[in-house]
Amino acid sequence: MSTNQPSARLTRLMQIAHAAGARIMTIYDAGFEVAEKSDASPVTDADTAAEAIILEGLRALDPGANIIAEEAVAAGASPVVTDEFYLVDPLDGTREFISRNGEFTVNIALIRHGAPVAGVVYAPALSRMYAGETGAGAVMAEVEPNAPWNEAVKYHPLTCPAMPEAGRKAVASRSHRDEKTERWLADNQIADTVAAGSSLKFCLLAEGKAHLYPRFGRTMEWDTAAGHAVLSAAGGSVSEAETGAPLVYGKQARGFDNPAFIASVAKHGI
Repeated sequence: MSTNQPSARLTRLMQIAHAAGARIMTIYDAGFEVAEKSDASPVTDADTAAEAIILEGLRALDPGANIIAEEAVAAGASPVVTDEFYLVDPLDGTREFISRNGEFTVNIALIRHGAPVAGVVYAPALSRMYAGETGAGAVMAEVEPNAPWNEAVKYHPLTCPAMPEAGRKAVASRSHRDEKTERWLADNQIADTVAAGSSLKFCLLAEGKAHLYPRFGRTMEWDTAAGHAVLSAAGGSVSEAETGAPLVYGKQARGFDNPAFIASVAKHGI
């Protein structure tokens, strides 16, 4: 973003994510109970409370918009993919939330014709917000969850670094690292790895703190769309691990599951 100022729509998405993050932190600080969804993944009151805030905010921003949200789908909603829709993960990294390591995020993305064209990733426990929009760039800002939204927030532009020939650093999941990931790291002569939770892994690439993020374990579209949008806006890419094709969204026939993918600071994959 040449002026370091997000567009009006992206700013509103950031404000919605901030409101959801504030509610999450209230629950985080007060204590919470953990339940189990039908797929055996954990869920807390923070997930559902944050999603309600996001849905209300998106409907006010964009009446009639198609919104596909994680907890609504888990509760039995049957979303239909359209040319343009929002993807929402109100609390990505619920395991990080439960373990209280701070690496959980609020994720809101706008999808157009299968591609994430705008996205916000907010880590309220870290007071860090990332946002990106196709053609406008990506930014990061320090945003406290327990303070009112500040219109004068300072945005720092994010640009992916060049992919080095040697000394590549990869970011890997803190909670979902597996044997395939370990093999990939070894086969690609990764010099160093950084562990991180939730969609923050995409943001670390956008910040230049790592170069690659391989993911072979299960992810859903709402887990990745916002981080993907930020990384793409910063100059990076996300590709299917097997084919090298760009990762796309709206894969309703797959139940919104993603294939294995590689996120990269390079515009066209590794």
